Amino acid sequence: MKLAFTFPGQGSQSVGMGKDLADAFASARSVFQEIDDALSQNLSRLMWEGPMEDLTLTANTQPALMACSLAAMAVLKQDFDVDVSAASYVAGHSLGEYSALCAAGSLSLAETAKLLRLRGEAMQKAVPVGEGAMAALLGADLDVADKAVSAGVKFGVCQIANDNAVGQVVISGAKAAVDAAIEAANELGVRKAVLLPVSAPFHCALMSPAAEAMADALSDIDLKTPLVPVVNNVTAQPVSCSDQLKADLVTQVTGRVRWRESVTWMAENEIETFAEPGSGKVLTGMLRRIVKGVNGVALNTPEALEKFAESLNG
Repeated sequence: MKLAFTFPGQGSQSVGMGKDLADAFASARSVFQEIDDALSQNLSRLMWEGPMEDLTLTANTQPALMACSLAAMAVLKQDFDVDVSAASYVAGHSLGEYSALCAAGSLSLAETAKLLRLRGEAMQKAVPVGEGAMAALLGADLDVADKAVSAGVKFGVCQIANDNAVGQVVISGAKAAVDAAIEAANELGVRKAVLLPVSAPFHCALMSPAAEAMADALSDIDLKTPLVPVVNNVTAQPVSCSDQLKADLVTQVTGRVRWRESVTWMAENEIETFAEPGSGKVLTGMLRRIVKGVNGVALNTPEALEKFAESLNG
């Protein structure tokens, strides 16, 4: 069985995330404590107790989702003897790419937490609240989304932010431009075009100040060669060169998340099982809309982790 670990991004957060792992495993508690210490914040308490409005602030959401994913990976390794090297590839959706790099040994937990805190803060500062927007075009393929975006750009920045799955494309940009693109998408017959409840227009050119902030931060980081190749958002191809990975993390801030293509590439290269460590099961749900005949498993509970490890260890 060829395996890939895929790490979730924003939208997978929920109050209580990771608490059952911390209650059951010292290895998970250690991860949460290390991240709390790195950020000088009781992030784990916010994850477990809320309030949700604070957890969904992107500066909190990004390190919190990473913490949950890396706690699951620590449990697999320390409690069930399943290392990241059991996988042929790792990949992550947007901020999940940082989780993937940490899991693959390119970044330490503390480095990853601090980078994601900075990334969240920089993305929030890049565009004043209310001036940007994102929208999901459901039932749209890339050609239809491109036509909708073309209508939007007459009113400002508007581009495809996420190619998530077949029939699920997300656009991002200036509020007036996204509104115009939604109107055009409806006229083009998409099943549904809806504004997303996000605090900033991620993965578009308006995020350029955040990209610059990440370039500065990453220039001081010694990004190590990953233990397994990272199928990254920018190329939708496996990358092991640390310099390219670092450059692509900067490009990713303003560029398209090519998730559908990434998953398709892995499936075409014999990946049979896609395991999603962390909170929720968003990527596992998307998987079914991207490729057929593969197995998706959400590793979000102690029971799921144990069952998964048993399936690998025989």
